[in-house]
Amino acid sequence: MSKNRKMARFGLVLAATTMIGATALTAQTVPDQTVPDTGLNLPDNLQIFGNADPNIRKPTAIVNETVITGTDVDQRLALISTLRGIRVPPEQMDQFRLQVLRQLIDETLQIQEAANNKISITPQELNQSYSRVAQNMQRSPAELTQMLEAAGGSEQSMKRQIEGELAWGRLLQRQVEPMVNVSESEVQSVIQRLEASKGTEEYELSEIYLAANPANAQQIAQRASAMIDSLRQGQNSFQGIAFTYSEATTRAQGGSLGWVRSAMLPAPLAQAVQTMQVGQVVGPVEVPGGFSILYLTDKRQVLTADPRDAVLSLRQLTLNFPSGTTESQASQTVARFATAIQGINGCGGVQAVAQSIGANVVDNDAVRVRELPPQLQEILIQLQVGQATPPFGSVESGVRTLVLCGRDDAPGTAAPSAERIQRGLEQERVNLRAQRMLRDLRRDAVVEYR
Repeated sequence: MSKNRKMARFGLVLAATTMIGATALTAQTVPDQTVPDTGLNLPDNLQIFGNADPNIRKPTAIVNETVITGTDVDQRLALISTLRGIRVPPEQMDQFRLQVLRQLIDETLQIQEAANNKISITPQELNQSYSRVAQNMQRSPAELTQMLEAAGGSEQSMKRQIEGELAWGRLLQRQVEPMVNVSESEVQSVIQRLEASKGTEEYELSEIYLAANPANAQQIAQRASAMIDSLRQGQNSFQGIAFTYSEATTRAQGGSLGWVRSAMLPAPLAQAVQTMQVGQVVGPVEVPGGFSILYLTDKRQVLTADPRDAVLSLRQLTLNFPSGTTESQASQTVARFATAIQGINGCGGVQAVAQSIGANVVDNDAVRVRELPPQLQEILIQLQVGQATPPFGSVESGVRTLVLCGRDDAPGTAAPSAERIQRGLEQERVNLRAQRMLRDLRRDAVVEYR
């Protein structure tokens, strides 16, 4: 089972390490509702003395004598908002700033630990990485800098994050990776599990989890519904909302659960995901301890050719509406269009139908199913050669249909190689040890909030 893992905690800039299709999901989707034995000897009915609001801390700190200023926080907040498309409501800004501050503290600890082990990133390396980021965004370095500054960020803030990711990665490469070993029997066990699960459906899923109790359940459900509305209206990205508000362990990955099977999910989520279409957002789904919002990025069958990888030969008919067309007039035109395309007998009859109704024809012989809008994917997978989709479009763009002229099915999917499985298992163990290292660094750090 594959899952995306990041060596650096907040990989906004550099590509994260991708896990292979064999390891089990370890992130807990819903927090455990049982009270664990912490060993701290806590009273059952404790009373808080004084103000427990964390927002009383100002968003600046000194971490082992390294100063994090309010400007650092503001610029990183602008960087995250720009790259992830996050729009933070004013009432949530203090909470978001504190979260950004925690990220900067972790980043500082990582850079400091790398420096203690004689690891440093040169200015030339930072410039090269910055240029690659700009190239990935189809901009020049100067244009990227201008975009960041216009949003309130800075080139320096992004390079600081790049430095943290590179330095931490090299530290892990030197101190952790040589100590990680995976046996041949472990690799073979993964291969056997993959073969045994061949044909099982998997889902590439993301989740936003909001904790709730009986007293505030209605309020939290309304909050989740508002988030869904903002997603459907394009006001926010799913990743951005998950990163900001989700209370699951996957918030640092933008809510991504990676590839999962329904049996690995709580029953309410398993039931919901089996009815979802690719690209769909559903929720709020009530789960133990709160509510979840789900986003289905993709789905597939283990070691089975994915029909969405098929390459199609399509012929499109388009009938544009005259300027000023009303909804009623458009509906009448669509009805005539639908009647006309029923007379299409294979792709050879498309031109004649197009001429009879004044439609335009466009051909494309290399369209991969998964490149099409999710609403069309399911329809085209079911079509036979020569059949047409139902009419679709809008008043602005006109009405159209796609006629399937040919299909090249995707080849069967083989199990990943033993080498790939081994690398994936090794990386998973490196990431677990990296989490322990960072936890130890936090415990030993001297952090003074200002």
